[in-house]
Amino acid sequence: MPRRWPTRLACGLAAATLLTGCSARPPGTTSGADTSTRTPTTTTAGSSPSASSTTRAVGPTTVVGLGDSVMSGMNCDCDPFIVTYAAALGGRDHRTVHAVNLGQSGITTPQLIEQLHQPDVAARVAAAGEVVITIGANDLVPLVSRWKDSGCAVSCMAPSVATMGATVDQALARVGQLVRPGTPVLVTDYWNVFEDGDVADVRHGDGFADWSDAVTLRANAAICAAAMRAGDTCVDLRQPFLGDDGSKNPTPLLADDGDHPDAAGHALIARTLLAATP
Repeated sequence: MPRRWPTRLACGLAAATLLTGCSARPPGTTSGADTSTRTPTTTTAGSSPSASSTTRAVGPTTVVGLGDSVMSGMNCDCDPFIVTYAAALGGRDHRTVHAVNLGQSGITTPQLIEQLHQPDVAARVAAAGEVVITIGANDLVPLVSRWKDSGCAVSCMAPSVATMGATVDQALARVGQLVRPGTPVLVTDYWNVFEDGDVADVRHGDGFADWSDAVTLRANAAICAAAMRAGDTCVDLRQPFLGDDGSKNPTPLLADDGDHPDAAGHALIARTLLAATP
C-alpha cells in the first residue's frame, strides 16, 4: 500500500488535535541529575549548543555509546554511527577519539539501567570523555500488537510512553552518577520508534505510518524532556530523517528491515551528533 507521505502527522497539522505538544523539544527545563555541571540543551541538525555548555579537554578521549540496536548497528554492514562520529570528532578537533560501542540489540530502558550497574560498564562510562545514548523504542514495541488488535489512540499509548520516560530519567540519573563532572552526555530521539518508510507500508498497511508517527512524537517529547531534566543535550533525529514537516520518505536511510539505519543513515546520525557537539 503506497505511503501518503504528505499526510504524515506533523506539528501544526492534524496531530495537534491528538498530541499534547507536538514538538519533541520541550521549551523549558527542570532541575535534575548533575545539573550543576551539565547545562541542558536541545539541538537540531545544523545547530549547536552554546560554547559554555561543555569544556573539552585536550588530548585523547573516548566516546561511549549506550543503547539499543540503532546504537549497536544492527542490520547494517557498516560502521555504527558512534564509530563514525568519534572519527569525525577527532578529525575536527585534531585529537585522538576512541569509540566504545556498548549498544545491545533489543535492549529496553530498564535493561539499560541494569547494564549501567555492571562493574565493567560502569567503569567504561566513568572513564568516558563523552557519552551518547539512544534508548526507549523497544519499551514501546508491545503497542504495535495493541494497534493491530483494536487500535491504540492517545489513551492507549500515553501510559507506555510515560513509563518509558520515567525509566529514561532513571537511566540518565545513573549515567550522571558515573560520569566525571563536565562530561558531555548526548541523548538522541528517533525518526520513528517502529518500522518506517516503504517497508512499514507493506508490512503494516494503511494507517500505520500516521499512528507510528503519533507514538514517536510523544516518545521523543518524553526522551528529550528526560534529557533536559538530567542536564544533558537532546539531539533530534526526526528532522534529519524526515525533513522539517515530517513528510520526507526515509527509505534511502534505512536498512532492508525498515527499522534500522543503513550506511547513509548512520552517517547522517554521526553528522547530526557532530553538529550538536561544541
